[in-house]
Amino acid sequence: MKLKIIYPKWPKLPNQPVFNLPPMGPVTFAAALPKRVEIDFCDENVEALDLGEDYDLYAISCMLTCQAPRAFAIADEIRASGKTVIMGGIAIMLHAEEAATHADSIFLGEAEGRMEELIGDFEAGKLKKIYNYLGDFPDTALIGPARRDILKSELYNYRGVQMVDLFHASRGCRFNCFPCCTPYLGGRKFRPRPIDKVVEEMSGIANKRLFIVDNSLAQDDQWEKDLFRAIAPLGKKWVSHPIKDNEEILTLAAKAGAWYVYQAIFDTSDYIRERVKRYKDHGIGVEGTIILGTDEQSLDDIKRLVDFLLEIDLDLAEFTVLTPFPHSNICADLEEQGRILHHDWSKYTAGEAVFKPAKMSIDELQTAYQYAWDTFYQDCSLEFRMARLYLDVMKKERGENIERLEINNTRWGK
Repeated sequence: MKLKIIYPKWPKLPNQPVFNLPPMGPVTFAAALPKRVEIDFCDENVEALDLGEDYDLYAISCMLTCQAPRAFAIADEIRASGKTVIMGGIAIMLHAEEAATHADSIFLGEAEGRMEELIGDFEAGKLKKIYNYLGDFPDTALIGPARRDILKSELYNYRGVQMVDLFHASRGCRFNCFPCCTPYLGGRKFRPRPIDKVVEEMSGIANKRLFIVDNSLAQDDQWEKDLFRAIAPLGKKWVSHPIKDNEEILTLAAKAGAWYVYQAIFDTSDYIRERVKRYKDHGIGVEGTIILGTDEQSLDDIKRLVDFLLEIDLDLAEFTVLTPFPHSNICADLEEQGRILHHDWSKYTAGEAVFKPAKMSIDELQTAYQYAWDTFYQDCSLEFRMARLYLDVMKKERGENIERLEINNTRWGK
């Protein structure tokens, strides 16, 4: 049977350079499909969607809330032509009730070990309206190598530079951060993949630069050490979310190819200052991720925070407006307090205020968001800072290649 997987277009934030990373959801879903399924894939963010060709089944993979309206529109168009549409992905899990009105079937949860049933039901004409596996997590040993072969890799570049490939070594998160949906989606238990499977998949990726998209690597000290020791010989350079603030672990991470990390910065404390410094001392870059609009923040607090960010030698900073995504703790709180303005999902981009802040007006929060971007990058543009990070990693790669050549020449007596 022929299956078309579609990854819908989503609105980009105005303060960030427009580049697209190869999506993780569709290639993970594709890896779980039975081998008899012939797959065609379209990422609407990098190519035009053509619905002219005929397929047996259409699958729409949707990650972001702001992506959902486009996903629903595509599904409606396909179904109007008499074709069958299934939908899945993070945003479908968060918006299941609404998504079910646009699809013949929705899949909720993780796909491994479940797709034979779904495809078999479709082939038998018995497709269920909902396949609900939320909270019923498959064994992580079932996670096979993502089907990156369905991607058009040449489309994922920025000014001629190949974008990182996405990869995950674990699922779930034992933390319970207030703006995050992961406890609902992936559970509060840390679920690592077997390290030999991680090494096997990572070594098979042609791209030397990866984004390890795990919610946090800092969830189990021994696993983190074992992981870094295992992947170090692969010679990859990688980006990730936080690494444990531990001397041994940071040293191992640097040896394993840690390029830079996304580190949440939530205050102006010495803890944050030292946290950033320790990353930098190990040669690991830092992109600060900063949420604006929390109940503790006033307009003056945000200005002081931006001043602090300029002091602590961040490589990059990414500012977002606090956004109450469905099934997050903050969403429940703001709904109860009557502070959510609307449910126009296209505006839930994390770049626009969709709730009433506690210590400032909506307009002030929007102004503070733009102020943060403009002020942090006033002396050195985001594009230049990104280029500097890429130049740094290229120098490291070149140095390591020269070192390997010298070792090989010595080994062979040249």
